This record gives sequence, C-alpha cells and structure tokens, in this order.
Amino acid sequence: MALFERPPLETLASAKDRWTPIYLEHGRLEVDDSSVKWIGANGLLCRIPVATVSALLIGPGVTITHAAVKACAESNTPICWTGEESMRFYAFGLTPNHTNDMPRVHATAWADRKQRARIARMMFSMRFPDIYVENKSVKELRGMEGIRVRALYGEMGARYGVTWKGRNYDRRNWNLSDGINRALSASNASLYALCSAVITTLGYLPSLGFVHDAGTLPFVYDVADLYKHLTSIPAAFLAISRDPKDDGTLTRKILKQKIEEERILQRMPKDLAKLFETTESDPQQAKRIPPSAIQ
Repeated sequence: MALFERPPLETLASAKDRWTPIYLEHGRLEVDDSSVKWIGANGLLCRIPVATVSALLIGPGVTITHAAVKACAESNTPICWTGEESMRFYAFGLTPNHTNDMPRVHATAWADRKQRARIARMMFSMRFPDIYVENKSVKELRGMEGIRVRALYGEMGARYGVTWKGRNYDRRNWNLSDGINRALSASNASLYALCSAVITTLGYLPSLGFVHDAGTLPFVYDVADLYKHLTSIPAAFLAISRDPKDDGTLTRKILKQKIEEERILQRMPKDLAKLFETTESDPQQAKRIPPSAIQ
C-alpha cells in the first residue's frame, strides 16, 4: 500500500471504539517511517496510532506538517485546534466521513418544528427520566432545566462540603469569580471541547441546537448538558473540596477520570443515534429510518 493510501472503510475504527482524544501542546507532529510522530519541546518522542484515536486536540505551540494532517484525514481522525489544556475550542479540520447522512438527518430534524421539540424533550428525559415532558414546550423545558440544575449545584455543594452561593462569573474578569465558579467554567469548557470533537467527527452540525439556540455552538451545549451532571459538575466540586485554590489542573484531571468512568465516548455516539433515530451510530454506515417508520 502506498504511504497513507486511504484504508478500506471497514478497517477504520468507529468513534465508539476509539481511544479518548489526545491533547498536545508545544511540539511538532510529523510523519516518519509511515507513522505520525510527536516530538515534544521537552524532547519526548512517541508515535501516535491516529487511526485508533478519536481526535487530536492541538494546543498552543504545536507545529503540524501537511503529511500529518493528510494521515489524520485518511484515518478519519479529526484535528481540533484548542486553547491551553483544551479550555477553548477554536476550529476543527473537516474529515472525510464518506457520506453526508448525518448533516442531512440533523438539518432535517432541526427544520421540522415537531421533530425539534421531540429531540429537545428526549434530551431532557435523558437527564431527568422521572419527569413527564410530552406536553412541554422548549421554553418550558429550559425553565424546568434551570430549576433542576440549580438544585443539583446545591446538592453537590452539600455533598462535597463546598460553599455554594450561586452560578456567578464574568468572562471579562476571571478573578472576580470564586473558586467553585472558576472550576465549573474550566470543567465545562473542557467538556465542550470534547463534545465538539465527537460531534464534528460524527458529522453532526454544531450550529443547529434543539434546546440552546444562541451562539455558534448550540448543539455542543445541548450534548454537553446530557453529561454535565455525571462529569464536569461533580469534577469541579470534588476538585475544590480537595484544593480550594485549584487553578483548573486538578479539575481537568478529575474530569478526565469521570469521562472514562462513565464511558462518555462510548455512550455519546449511541445517545446521538437514539436522538435522531438512526439505525447506526457510525457515520460511515448510518442510514436514516424511513419517515413512514417514525410518523
């Protein structure tokens, strides 16, 4: 096989079977001896099996060669450009998903008012299965969610012994927020980056949300909300309970543990397939259920 000739589709690992994203900063990605090699600024050298990685998160100070980008594209592995420690998600390299099934399914559901409301209700039910929402509007769901989340913050504060005065932060002045609010912001931002990587890898449209509708990534916020109560929120409270002055390092470490414990990368493709009623969670094999089957 020629160097990085496109592998057969059946040999590529689906998103649910891949490793967690790898975050890299201050170094160089290049191709050497038919593999992608990472050369860190500290002298660390290692080879990265890009075909089995769910995404490469590229932080500050990284140089990447054309050949490395090509290798990732042909392995259907997205490259995401992020801020330090993945605190921000700036952009991603479009990968060849081989079909446009997911964007079409997503856009069709978003454009249909009934389908949009159905998916929003399913998202709420996935988080709060004890609440009946079939007759609720999206506006009502947002209000109900706000009440539930505020209660969750209070419960987490009591559980971990962290003083909770409410969600209050100013993006323009980070230092005005207390420790737990900064930890929540750091934890949520990292979760957003992870969700963005998975969403874009699978071919969904980050800009078309069902509960959220503002900003440039409303669908990312929708998806992240499905897992915050399992990952980013408890990670922030646990980190602050251990180190009230945590600068985000401990928070992100615990968040990664929570994501692995809850198998979020394995669950997310399946949950998205369930929301959109597709027969497969793998974008390379996704087939839309005929409209007659879901009416």
